[in-house]
Amino acid sequence: MDSIIEVQRQTHEEIEHLERALYTILSKPQPTHESRLQIEHKASQLLDRISSRVTTLSNIYEDQDTRKTEIDALSAPANQSDLSAFYSRLGKIQEHHAKYPDTVVGGFELELSAFLDEGDLGDDEEYEEDDPVALLFSGEEGYGKYLDLYANHSAYNNLKNIGKRLAYLQYLDVLLASQSVPLHSELLPECRLGREYELYIRSLHTYLLSFMKRAQPLVDVESQQREAEAEFARRWDAGEIDGWEDIKRGKAAAANGDAKGSEAGIWCAACQKMYSKQTVYDAHLTSKKHIKAAAKQNGTEQPHAETNGTSGVAKETDGASVSSSKSKHRDAALLTYLSTELLKALASTLSDTKSNVERRFSLTAREREQELLEQAKKPAPAPTNATTGEPAEEEEEEERIYNPLKLPLGWDGKPIPYWLYKLHGLGVEYRCEICSDHVYMGRKNFDRHFQESRHAFGMRALGLPNTKHFHEITRIEDALALAEKLKREGRHEIFEQETMEELEDEEGNVYNRKTYEDLKKQGLI
Repeated sequence: MDSIIEVQRQTHEEIEHLERALYTILSKPQPTHESRLQIEHKASQLLDRISSRVTTLSNIYEDQDTRKTEIDALSAPANQSDLSAFYSRLGKIQEHHAKYPDTVVGGFELELSAFLDEGDLGDDEEYEEDDPVALLFSGEEGYGKYLDLYANHSAYNNLKNIGKRLAYLQYLDVLLASQSVPLHSELLPECRLGREYELYIRSLHTYLLSFMKRAQPLVDVESQQREAEAEFARRWDAGEIDGWEDIKRGKAAAANGDAKGSEAGIWCAACQKMYSKQTVYDAHLTSKKHIKAAAKQNGTEQPHAETNGTSGVAKETDGASVSSSKSKHRDAALLTYLSTELLKALASTLSDTKSNVERRFSLTAREREQELLEQAKKPAPAPTNATTGEPAEEEEEEERIYNPLKLPLGWDGKPIPYWLYKLHGLGVEYRCEICSDHVYMGRKNFDRHFQESRHAFGMRALGLPNTKHFHEITRIEDALALAEKLKREGRHEIFEQETMEELEDEEGNVYNRKTYEDLKKQGLI
């Protein structure tokens, strides 16, 4: 039961950490397509987390009543000094930490660190095995470089009244032509008004939308689609959608009984069928199939309609059928319009797909098989020396070590257990000013460093001997003060190291350090 004010502060802190992490991963140079796509997917996940926390924070700010109630409970009136609620909550916090002393603090930072380290692949690893982004794409899509439209091509060729079937390259040309002409304007009206076309265009739109999200995760495709849908609604009401005006006019003319309503024939919205002549259209109005279809379209079944009144029922329901059909075919027109917008955004990818298909068609069966084998193996490039550019010596492949807590490595090259890390206090920092403010992790490393070369060099730079008297002294000021105190007490034996060191002049004479420095000052050496 956290305080709402503490939750608000913590949410602000988490948003700031996420923004810094987002900047860090986006600032890294990405030389390959695979690494760029991995970074974009990771950035997209961070943006989702930021958006979620911003929504939570906005809800907290809007809940003014709860905030005011909590602030009033924690504060006392001006004329009173009753802080019982504050001390009661403080007691609960202290009791909780006394009951759970080993609670890990900074869980969010550990989670974020593990998330950022996740998926950082080296050059000597196969990304298909460890990279989750590679699992989002099929082999034909080539890690998001190309489109896989073979299923949509088969559905296109299976449409009714399609006329001429197209090869795969010709189908890609039709999709590329949507940049300048309406998508599938080459199809006959009776084909586009069929149920099969709506299923096909819905499948095509679903695939393009899915591929866009997977190949370009940082693009807000949903917002673009909503804007395109609003634009379509405006243009549909104004009759400005290319490729669908003739169909709407043909339906309206058929509803008015105009035999010349459409050059391709007369369309029956209830039966979903085109009739070439007025006489044939009038004859089918009295059929049971048309009556049942018209009644079903209006939502009221009339299976027992009399034959004499059949024509009247058909005429009465025909106007309602046209309006219902208009809304029905609006879905097909909308999906066609949205698919066109997606194809415009994927124009370069579609062009690369066509080039790749043409290249593969030019290969022999043996060359295709060899290419598949090379893609399956994906040998890693030999590491080179950064200075000479020559191939470096091959090193043994090591397994990736999962170490989100940044624990020290043991003798086996793996992170030590967390309980051992806590037991030795390796999370505690000890800073030594004599060692140029070097930080030692853990008490054992700190005690050991007084006999190491780094600390001894720092003591010599201060003109002090590295003896046991200066153990535990880490500040320069304290070391100099201790040295002066020892000199005043007459304990000069700790400075015997200066007189024991021997130096040799140019003529080969050997002196101790103090005598050597005195003679040099006098100019005798």
